[in-house]
Amino acid sequence: MSTEQGGVGLVVVSHSATVAQAVARLAAQLTGAADDVRIEAAGGTEDGGLGTSADLVVRAAHAVDQGAGVAILADLGSAVLTVKALLAEGGELPVRSVLVDAPLVEGAVAAAVAASAGADLEGVRAAAAEAYDYHKQ
Repeated sequence: MSTEQGGVGLVVVSHSATVAQAVARLAAQLTGAADDVRIEAAGGTEDGGLGTSADLVVRAAHAVDQGAGVAILADLGSAVLTVKALLAEGGELPVRSVLVDAPLVEGAVAAAVAASAGADLEGVRAAAAEAYDYHKQ
């Protein structure tokens, strides 16, 4: 972990490496945050299969940690349970890591926008959670 305080980092957790990478890339590109916000994907298993790897989540969280916190967005099922278990165990994820209750794609984009604007961890979490209120009709 960096001892210098930077911005909030983001981790996108999915059962699929392809989905996690695409969402992380989309959030960075749509927000122009590619240079301002650290966003990492933690998708699939370590052997490239479908599933969730606690080790990939931990590595991604440490890669984005700059001291201001890490917002973790997960798609469903075991991805959510894996992050919850890591948070409950304590010690593996960076200090101030949180699971964000938000839709994966819209939440990641909103989180990246907030983080690139300098929001703190609570502001990033709130922005992502507000994505539930985005209605398409």
